[in-house]
Amino acid sequence: MSDQLPPCPSCASDFTYESGALLVCPMCGHEWAPGGVEETDGPDVPAVRVVKDAVGNPLEDGDDVTIAKDLKVKGAGGGVVKVGTKVRGIRLISDGVGDHDIDAKVPGFGQMQLKSSVVKKVL
Repeated sequence: MSDQLPPCPSCASDFTYESGALLVCPMCGHEWAPGGVEETDGPDVPAVRVVKDAVGNPLEDGDDVTIAKDLKVKGAGGGVVKVGTKVRGIRLISDGVGDHDIDAKVPGFGQMQLKSSVVKKVL
């Protein structure tokens, strides 16, 4: 395998670097998965993973969501995230703990990972 990372598909910069499972361009801030849809346009394009909320609405990076059920927080003092808590600007992740697929900053609790099955998209 080559040690050379591909150029940014957005701005063609050669200064890309790895950040977890993603490749990042420091010039334009674009993030993408290596070998993802953006790098291939042929018939071998991999299926795009669609993350849906508790009621079936598709979620995207930057969406605002509300918590659909009370969540007990483990560790660091514990507590409960109440139903209806609004979380702004979520980020979808593929390398979360267990089946957690959302990374977000929850008011009153800070940065944490959530399951898409416990949130509803704010429309």
